[in-house]
Amino acid sequence: MPDIQVLDPHVADLIAAGEVVERPASVAKELMENAIDAGASAVTVEISHGGLTFLRVTDDGKGIPAGELRTAFLRHATSKLRTEYDLEAIGTLGFRGEALAAISAVSRVEVLTRTAGADLGASLALEGGAPGGVEEAGCPLGTTMVVRDLFFNTPARLKFMKKDAAEGAAVFSVVQRAALSHPEVSVKFIRDGKQELLTPGDGQLKSAVYAVLGRELALGFREVRASGEGMSVEGFASMPACCRASRSWQFFFVNGRQVKSPLMSAALEEAYKNQRMVGKFPGCVLHLRTKLNAVDVNVHPAKTEVKFGAERAVFSAVYHAVLSTLEGDSSHPQAVLKNTEIPDVRKQNSMTPNQFRMAAPPPRAAVPPAVRVHDSAYTPPAPASPQREKPPLAERFRPQGAGNCISPQAECAQQIKLPERGDGSSTLPKEPLPPIGGAEELPWRVAGEVLNTYIIVERGETVFFIDKHAAHERMNFDRMKAEGYAPMAQTLLTPVVCRLSPAQRDVLLSQWALLEEFGFEADGLGQDLAVRQAPDYLDAGDIPAALEELAQKLLSTGGADPAAARDKLLHTMACKAAIKGGWHSSPQELERVAQAVMSGQVKYCPHGRPVAIELTKKELEKQFKRA
Repeated sequence: MPDIQVLDPHVADLIAAGEVVERPASVAKELMENAIDAGASAVTVEISHGGLTFLRVTDDGKGIPAGELRTAFLRHATSKLRTEYDLEAIGTLGFRGEALAAISAVSRVEVLTRTAGADLGASLALEGGAPGGVEEAGCPLGTTMVVRDLFFNTPARLKFMKKDAAEGAAVFSVVQRAALSHPEVSVKFIRDGKQELLTPGDGQLKSAVYAVLGRELALGFREVRASGEGMSVEGFASMPACCRASRSWQFFFVNGRQVKSPLMSAALEEAYKNQRMVGKFPGCVLHLRTKLNAVDVNVHPAKTEVKFGAERAVFSAVYHAVLSTLEGDSSHPQAVLKNTEIPDVRKQNSMTPNQFRMAAPPPRAAVPPAVRVHDSAYTPPAPASPQREKPPLAERFRPQGAGNCISPQAECAQQIKLPERGDGSSTLPKEPLPPIGGAEELPWRVAGEVLNTYIIVERGETVFFIDKHAAHERMNFDRMKAEGYAPMAQTLLTPVVCRLSPAQRDVLLSQWALLEEFGFEADGLGQDLAVRQAPDYLDAGDIPAALEELAQKLLSTGGADPAAARDKLLHTMACKAAIKGGWHSSPQELERVAQAVMSGQVKYCPHGRPVAIELTKKELEKQFKRA
């Protein structure tokens, strides 16, 4: 066994830096928190090449005295703590005294700063943690930190960095959260010379939400305001109809600190129980304020997680605050938190009449169009056709132009095409089909449909319940995969603007050639996408949700396996084109789906769920005590 030795200070600093500085976004977060702690009213973040080669944070805060500039870059040097008792009530964003030391250890840093009482500012340069001399410099009040060549001396860490677009998106996400955490600070973000964000800094959270998340999402939010039991909850939560396909739009803050909190997320979603669509998640910007000694922020090196002293009280506070907004009377916007029991998420709570009215879907104005199966008889998939060549991505994301050609509005879903008799009328095969289990052939018939979702098929002394959406989804998936999927696409009369998270937008841009195969065309519009063309079965209003779902699927694959990414996109497209549960379907539609299932060609949906269950006559007789 090797001798035990004390690590070289430089090696120790590199190890410590690895806990704090994971990527450029970590640098941006630490420097922005220092700027906010310094009382800045305006913070500007600029990056190039994803922040790896250049990242600059400028603020108008108090600045650093010239005599303390070198000390600020020593490990555990901080102005925010003095004694061990200060750890019991931390009110600042930064407090460990590790951020500047960790950043300077793995990069080249230049700092320019001036305090209010100084006629001249001071500058300092560091490389790999080694400081130069402090020099006088002319500069405005505040501090400017420039970080260059991140991880230049730690190639093992550098090789794990993602593409510039992905790293830049992560920095942008950090900047957005910082802007939402302190609406009194004007935040500007510039990427590769282009301004992508500017908040007014007027102290109004609503203004920051509008600037960061965009008009569409902001209009779907309702104000949340509640207080009591030593804590308060303020912010905004989305209405049930505005829930999204992922949790990317949930932002939680505790005493002004951005945090990841499964507890608060669970409380939020519990408040939406029976009021949102399955698979959709509410968005929010929620600020929880509580006593400083009631929360421990010293549980994670990056300070992104906290521990609450009274978790049940926090859950209850968030739950009742959001529920009050969803159910509340507009004449009573102020809610008072009470020390009531937290609902048991394992139990099905009964609904009040008001909750029922809110949860009930609006009356259907018209019967949705039917869905078309490609061939007159469903056939198993054949080998996929070769991929079509696509123009370069740069050509697709060109500046918006005028004069789009407009195609007629296609139907939302395709129509079933049935075999025709000689006189042109439709018919259905009446010959007996092989049973699912592979036993002797027995005739079957469609006995009806229940809940506008499940097809009832009778065969011999067995009754089958078929999930029409899952079955038709599989039929679409097999057909699309066999054909290489070349959908009918429609040019939109007015482009649909989609607001996505930075990570979602980045992954769509990086895979846009693949999305074009699915009928999408779009232009970049700042941090948004302006969709000009989409598959014909998608209504314009469904396009943002579909793209968000596609982005989440691509993010889950990591982009490492193109075939896997394509299959996930096929899953989503097949689902969007399938008959929906709850829709009214014609007898012909039901018969066609039943035929595919009863013939044994469709057994599972693309996600692996069964499409049918069976119930024998004997099992039914047992239920009625006849056996």
